[in-house]
Amino acid sequence: MTKIAVVTGASSGIGAASARALAREGFRVFCAARRVERIETLAKDIGGVAVPCDVTNPGDVAHLTEVVGPRLDLLLNNAGGALGQEPLASDRLDRWQTMYGTNVLGTARVTQALLPALVAGEGCVIFVTSTAADAAYEGGGGYCGVKAAERSMAGSLRLELCGQPVRVCEISPGMVRTDEFSLVRFGGDQAKADAVYAGVAEPLSAEDVAEAIRWIATQPAHVNIDRLVIRPRAQAANHKVFRTA
Repeated sequence: MTKIAVVTGASSGIGAASARALAREGFRVFCAARRVERIETLAKDIGGVAVPCDVTNPGDVAHLTEVVGPRLDLLLNNAGGALGQEPLASDRLDRWQTMYGTNVLGTARVTQALLPALVAGEGCVIFVTSTAADAAYEGGGGYCGVKAAERSMAGSLRLELCGQPVRVCEISPGMVRTDEFSLVRFGGDQAKADAVYAGVAEPLSAEDVAEAIRWIATQPAHVNIDRLVIRPRAQAANHKVFRTA
């Protein structure tokens, strides 16, 4: 029987790379994201299914659930992202609302909707959080908060499903360089986005994280990877990064 996976936020970055990695592993991947043209191209490339889906829209999530059907082997909760890095005194709270809506409520909405299919498929749900959930940093009040909330969601779900045939896993990436994450965070300011990675010879790539996700997804049914932290060697901690001159 072909294994079935759902990847949210599949239009770019870690989501797109993970969809490709899972397809190579034999999964039929439902690629869910807002940008239709991108996921249609991706789905065509990997033999998957493109499902236009904004995780903040209950109707879209209901449609995703209907398309996927009654059984699911893997849900990768990847949709989310960061907006801004201003101090609390001057930050725009509408950006906090947007981050909470996608990273937390959107993730909860998709998980809740697909949970019966995951139970039926004796499946696995993987939450893509961040090392931003580990501790606060300047300008991180919003993003650190939503990723900490998502981590709490994963932990609560694992406790709630104890005894049921569903693995609940979390992957927590550190510095990952993708085409869009930092650019979106800084409102399209390329200089600010580039400064995040300045002097770092080898930040993680989306493919590095996707390989770790593939590994988590393919562990035996009795093996639960509660949390996997993945960073580049140059990043010893969120605040400790080796940079060349």
